[in-house]
Amino acid sequence: MHRRIKTPLTSLIMLWLILTGSAKGQPTEDFQTWGNVTAIGSFDILNPKINNFKYWLEGQGRFGNDSSSFSQGILRTGLGFELNKNTSIWLGYAWIPTDEPFTKNSFDENRIWQQLLWNKKYAYASVMSRSRLEQRFIPTGSDVGWRARQFFKASVPLSFAPSFSLVISEEIFINLNNTNWGANDGFDQNRIFAGIGFKFDKNTKTEVGYMNQYIRKAKGADQMNHLLSVNLFLTFN
Repeated sequence: MHRRIKTPLTSLIMLWLILTGSAKGQPTEDFQTWGNVTAIGSFDILNPKINNFKYWLEGQGRFGNDSSSFSQGILRTGLGFELNKNTSIWLGYAWIPTDEPFTKNSFDENRIWQQLLWNKKYAYASVMSRSRLEQRFIPTGSDVGWRARQFFKASVPLSFAPSFSLVISEEIFINLNNTNWGANDGFDQNRIFAGIGFKFDKNTKTEVGYMNQYIRKAKGADQMNHLLSVNLFLTFN
């Protein structure tokens, strides 16, 4: 039997769903496997004078229905500008082919996204905050869906094995408008992750662990996915 990992934010979200009548009985559940590769780097290899400009390249593959079939992919690209050593702003585009169990009829979604990214390394942990705004274009409707996402992550190195770290993160998604393709304003979904990170070298890191994804559905039962999350991060500064 799957067990849920709860945080104060997750508990508040669940309470809000119950009080507003959005929790419609037991959610449907699925075990999925998600893979992610993200590369972030600087353009200073081309010209040292533009070292404040960054690029973002990301690919994801998501397999649902008990990890038996391809369910969703993401190809995300972006350009960023480094305001200081801890803070950067970004603008980008993403293409998302989507199939069951996320939708009954497959479609390709297009997104434009903007974000503010903040990183800070302390003696005891590295922390990250990512505030992202998305404009979603889905072929089953003509409306543009606006969605806000707030992500927090903390990585705590293990003193007895410095290459390893404990990693926890949480991301909340909020729809900012109703659309004619089915998005409803308000809480959309929540993701919480707990796992182990391993640093191969200064440019390469992996994070593997469990993620719980809760999705509010406008119609029918909500969705809860239990995920094996495998991530590879490449940094070229």
